[in-house]
Amino acid sequence: MWTLKAWHGRFQPAQTDERLRHYAGWCDAVEGNTTFYATPARETVAGWARQTSPGFRFVLKMPKVITHERRLVDTDEPLSAFLHAIEPLGPRAHALWVQLPGSFTPDDVGTLARFLRRPPSDYRYAVEVRHPAFFHDPRRLEHALNGAEWIPFDTTAFFAKPPTSAAEREAWTKKPRMPLRTRALTDQPIVRYLGRDDTAATVEGWQRWVEITAGWLREGRSPTVFIHTPDNADAPALARRFHDEVRRRVPELDSLPEPVPVEAPLTLFDVG
Repeated sequence: MWTLKAWHGRFQPAQTDERLRHYAGWCDAVEGNTTFYATPARETVAGWARQTSPGFRFVLKMPKVITHERRLVDTDEPLSAFLHAIEPLGPRAHALWVQLPGSFTPDDVGTLARFLRRPPSDYRYAVEVRHPAFFHDPRRLEHALNGAEWIPFDTTAFFAKPPTSAAEREAWTKKPRMPLRTRALTDQPIVRYLGRDDTAATVEGWQRWVEITAGWLREGRSPTVFIHTPDNADAPALARRFHDEVRRRVPELDSLPEPVPVEAPLTLFDVG
């Protein structure tokens, strides 16, 4: 996701065909949620590549026909189409995100293991599970991942107290309540964090991830952290604030790019 109405005029121009280019001035990685609903046209993906630098990271969610409808079985055709479509991204395709439904249980772990052995090794894979039993004894899943990363979705700060806004109330009914997981399996861990619409609560809740991320960097890992709030209105600025906090602990961490200036809209008093 790299566009939101609340960002128009703040992080991106109100009118532009290159919203991704402006997003990429704020953050150097993005969750590709739209690919879950449909495989994009290859030409569309080529446009994404043109708007981003080679070092930009896409974590692309696999189409739901693969993960939810076919549940990782008989997926050769849709997987081939998906991999063909995203090929123009080249090194920008940081990881292919296998988000599994809550009905996918530890009893299905063999299916996941077989699926992960089949795709081309050109891509990294990262798996997000939403059945709590996986967290009670994680060793079985960790073994099945076979070099893929396990993506934790940390909602503990969000569910720490009842919702106080419309966006929080909606997220309260939709977001998973998963146990906290902080272990990385690979040299490129990926974290999804959901805070609150209140900035102070969001910042307080991510402090553990600041320390963990800094520790991973010192170990030579290259983590990717996505910062969310229920309304996501300030997400790009919050992501930069998180990065700044990590960088204060690890000064050698590269700075984020400078945002592309957003031109102010014309008013009745502007003259040529």
